[in-house]
Amino acid sequence: MCLFCDYQTKRSNYIYENELVYAIKDQFPVSPGHALVITKRHFASYFDATKEEILAIDEAMRAVKDLIEEIYHPDGYNIGVNQGADAGQTIMHLHVHLIPRYKGDVKNPRGGVRGAIPGKQHYGVNRISDD
Repeated sequence: MCLFCDYQTKRSNYIYENELVYAIKDQFPVSPGHALVITKRHFASYFDATKEEILAIDEAMRAVKDLIEEIYHPDGYNIGVNQGADAGQTIMHLHVHLIPRYKGDVKNPRGGVRGAIPGKQHYGVNRISDD
């Protein structure tokens, strides 16, 4: 059975739930408050989500963000979906990462998610070196 489908049978770790999705704390957090919003229906691709599921994900992301704000007071967020094994998806069940970011958690955050590919985070004429 899929790990995220298995979570649905336990429901003990939920921090949020609506009709189509649920949210949990990431078991291997990138930062304090890192959470996952997971569809209840089993499928791997964001692009296979229904309009209703996309709206439910958005609703959950906003609610979980509010919970994170109350406890952790982050300075920003990264929101991400690893779509496919070659993009880093390891559990083939749609889930969206909500990763709180904190001032000083990396030397230079400019470019954000572009850092998923080494050397591509910083770009443009005002390139800022990591040195």
